[in-house]
Amino acid sequence: MGLISAILTLPLAPVKGVLWLGEVIQDQVEQKMHDPATIRKELEEIDEAAAAGDLSEGEKERAQQAVLDRMIRPGGGATPAEEGENP
Repeated sequence: MGLISAILTLPLAPVKGVLWLGEVIQDQVEQKMHDPATIRKELEEIDEAAAAGDLSEGEKERAQQAVLDRMIRPGGGATPAEEGENP
């Protein structure tokens, strides 16, 4: 039975390979997004942009909160208060 099922599922091998590759890439991206060094760098860039006058105080706070939310919540989803806001 193993040989027959292997032969019948052989055409799906490329699809399985692409799905596996997608999962590996997603894992790597998530690790990078939650890396403390990356988060620190992003917060420093936000502070530098605010110091240069490129961001207002409100924009700075929103950007910092977005970075911190991503760090705290692995999915990076919106808080319940943000879900009800209109863009």
